Formats: sequence, structure tokens, C-alpha cells
Amino acid sequence: MSRFTNPQIAGVGFKIASALLFTIMGGLIKEVGTDYPTGQVVAFRSLFALVPLVLFLRWQGDLATALKTERISGHVLRGGVGVVSMFLNFAGLARLPLADATAIFYAAPIFTVALAALLLKEKVKLYRWSAVGIGFFGVILTLLPHLGEGGAGGPTQFLGAIFSLSAAFVAGFAMIQVRRLTETEATGSIVLYFSLTSTLFGVLTLPFGWVWPSTYEYFILIAIGILGGTAQICMTQSYRLGDASLIAPFEYSSMLFALLIGYFAFGDMPAPLVLIGAIIILCAGIFVILRERSLGIRRNRAASRE
Repeated sequence: MSRFTNPQIAGVGFKIASALLFTIMGGLIKEVGTDYPTGQVVAFRSLFALVPLVLFLRWQGDLATALKTERISGHVLRGGVGVVSMFLNFAGLARLPLADATAIFYAAPIFTVALAALLLKEKVKLYRWSAVGIGFFGVILTLLPHLGEGGAGGPTQFLGAIFSLSAAFVAGFAMIQVRRLTETEATGSIVLYFSLTSTLFGVLTLPFGWVWPSTYEYFILIAIGILGGTAQICMTQSYRLGDASLIAPFEYSSMLFALLIGYFAFGDMPAPLVLIGAIIILCAGIFVILRERSLGIRRNRAASRE
């Protein structure tokens, strides 16, 4: 039977749609990111993401199931770590060209492999450590144009690069916590409680100086949340319909979208080193994804024989 069945093709379509929607969301964050406190943007993104998410869970008949959990502390921990990554990511997006911030954040899966070895005591063999090393080399290349006094964008982009790299590192911790939660929790629960806790953390920044938005920017802030929630649904559907080994590499289509949106919306063109570094990170990330998939299949086969 052909590998590319109709559900698989639909899964790829949902994955590309999620990458496009997340990138558009990133462009809107960049548009308002310097005018509004990051906590305010996080609050709007998280709160209005709940609209499509709750509607989708209700339509699927999974809302009641998603609300049930015996690990509320685990969800709060995942939400806290995830929201720190979100704060850092949004701060980076506000200060960097869209493609540059996207490329640097690609380091998150690379960090996840290293952290899984340290925190989950997973056995990471030479193949994956090699991919991690190559991926970090790509990260260094993406950072070089923004480092030092002679950096292309000056202190602002230097700070943005630090924020984006830190966001990728913290996202690695968030994915470790997600792995722990998936042992007992449904996907809907993980996504729903993350949106709820990140909304709470965002709202807690209200006393630190939120800005009352204009009508135009109010709709942008709402759109950021709705796009984020819809993108999350598309991503979930993509993995529901297609094999992870087929679907996951299409995450990197966001780089193409970031280049196009960054150029036409903001007039940004990344430095050649950023593009080279992004390609290296992309290749290392795809290798890690495919390797993880292969190991997962082996573990399942071994478990089925026991």
C-alpha cells in the first residue's frame, strides 16, 4: 500500500496550515511587540486561543474529558515553564527579523534531546548526539550576525537573539514536562490546561503597566490568540491523521513562510549566515525527529513481545 494515503496527505496539509498560522501569529506579535508589554501579549494570545480550542473540544465531544485530570500540579508546572518560553519567544520576535527568530527557535528540539538525556536519563547514542552537535553549530551561525558591537541590528537584535535562544532552551524543558504528562494525560487536557495557566500568568502582569490598545491593535491582539489556538488544533489534527515521521519535518515549512512574511510585511532579509545556520538546524532537527520515530517503533515492538 502507498505510504501517502488520503489521511496522510490531509495530515501534511494540517501541519503546513499550522506552520503558516503560527508564522502569521509571529508576524502580528512582531507588529505590536514593541508597543505592548510582553505579558499583555501573552495574556491575549492565551485567552483568545481558548475560543477555537474549547469549541473544537466541544465539537469533538472531548471537552469533559479534557477537563478531567489528576495531575493539576504537573499542568501548572508545564504551564509555568511554557509561559516563560512564550515570554522569551515573544520578546525575541519583537526585536528580530521574523526569519531570524524562527531559525533560532528551531534549536528547541535539539535542546530537548540533550535535556532528555540529563533529566529523563534517556539513552542517547552517538547518532543523536552527533545531530545535537551539528544543530548547535547551526545555532551559532544564526547567532553570529547579531553578536558583538558590530552586529547587524545593534543592541536591539543582540538582545532579541538572546531572548530567542533562551526561549528555545526553556521550550526544551517544557517538552520534557509534556512527555511526562503524556504518560497519563490526554492531548486535549495538556493543551487546555496550558492555555488556562498561561492566561493566568499573563493576566498577573496587569499591575506592571498594560497599555490600552487602539481598536486596530485590539483586533490584532485578539487575532494573535485565535490564530494560535487554531494553529494548535491544526497541529493536533495533523498528528492524528498522519505518521509522526512523515508529518514532523513539515514543521520547518515555517521558515519559508517567515522569509516571505518578513520580507513583504517588514522588509527584512536575513543574513546569509542565518540562512545557512537555519538549513543546518533544519537538517539536524529532521534527523532527530526521524531517529526518535524509529526508536519509538522499536520500543513499541519490544513491548508487544513482552
